[in-house]
Amino acid sequence: MKKMMLVLFVVLLAVTFVAAQTYTGNSKNGLTGYDVLGAHNNGGRGCAGCHAPHSGAAGGGGNAINGTAYNDPLSGTSALFGQDVTPLFSQTLTFGNGYVEATPSEAAAYSTNTDELRGIMMCLACHDGVIAKGQMMTGQSWEQTQGILPSTVYGNRPIPTLLGNDSGNGNTSGYGNDHPVGTQATLGALRLVSANGGKGTDDLVVTVTNGAISNIAPQSTRYQQFAGNYGYPAIAGTAWDWGFHLSSVSADPASAFMTCTTCHNQHVMYVYKTPAAYTGHGQTGTAIAGGTFPTYFFVNAPYNPGAGNGNAKLAASTTQFCRQCHIGEANEALGVTSVATQF
Repeated sequence: MKKMMLVLFVVLLAVTFVAAQTYTGNSKNGLTGYDVLGAHNNGGRGCAGCHAPHSGAAGGGGNAINGTAYNDPLSGTSALFGQDVTPLFSQTLTFGNGYVEATPSEAAAYSTNTDELRGIMMCLACHDGVIAKGQMMTGQSWEQTQGILPSTVYGNRPIPTLLGNDSGNGNTSGYGNDHPVGTQATLGALRLVSANGGKGTDDLVVTVTNGAISNIAPQSTRYQQFAGNYGYPAIAGTAWDWGFHLSSVSADPASAFMTCTTCHNQHVMYVYKTPAAYTGHGQTGTAIAGGTFPTYFFVNAPYNPGAGNGNAKLAASTTQFCRQCHIGEANEALGVTSVATQF
C-alpha cells in the first residue's frame, strides 16, 4: 500500500512538473512559473531598481557601476524614476532608415515632453550602450542567460540588450540598426493615418479630445479583418495609456509617435493580457479581446516564437505583431482573410 502511494505521489509530481512547463493561456509553448517581472527584478533590487521610493537617483547610490553622483535635480519627480537620465537630455539619435529623435532638454522633458521622457529616455537610462552606459545592465538577454528561450529558434551568441553600442556595417549612428522611436516615427509615416485629422479611407481612426488621444480604432476593411485575426495591442497600448503619443506641439493624429513602450511593457516579461474593455483599450471584436497569451522579451502583445509555424494556414504571432503597423504586408491587405493567428 505504501509502495502504491509512493508511485501515485511520483506520478502526480511528474504531472505537476509537466503542467508547470506549459502556458496557462491559449498556447502550450510559453513560459510559466517565473516572476512576471523577470529581468526587471534588477538583480534583486526589484521595483526600486527603476522606481526609487525616496530621493530619485540618489536613493540608489548614484551610478551603479562607477559610483558617480546623479546630476539631475528633478530626478525622481516623474514616475519616481530612480536612474540618472542626465546624459540623455538634448541628444540626437539616428535610428534605422534615418529616423531622427532629438531628445528634449531637462526643462521640456519634465513639462511638455513627458512622453519622450517616460517612453524613451527612461528606457535608455539602462538600455543605452554609449551615452548613458554604466547602469545595472549586463548587455545580454536575461531569458537567454536563464536558458528559457525556445530551443533551436535563436543562435547561441549573446543577444544584446544595450542599444547604440554597435555602429558597424556602415551605420552612421550606433542606433542605425535599431527600430525607430520618437517624433518622426509616426502614424503618418506608417501611412496608417493621413495628415490633418485623417480621412475615411485611413486604416485607423484616431480620436483626439482636448489635445490628447482618447481612442484608436480600426477603420479600413483590411485593418478590421486583420484585427479580427490578431488585434492591435501595441497601438491600443495598456490600460493606462495608448501605444502612440501626441507631440506637445501638434494635435494632428498623423503626428502621433511611437516610443519604446509602444512595443514593450516593462512590467511584464512573458504574459500578455488584454486590458479590460472598460478601459477603452480592450479591443472589442479582435482575436485577443479578453484573452491571455504568451509573449517574450517584454513585448506588449502576443509574441510567441516558441509556438513555431508548423501550420502554413496560420500566421505566427511574431509576424502578426509587426503587421500591426506594417499592415501593407498583412494577409488581409492582399485579400487573404481566412488566415488566423498561431498564438
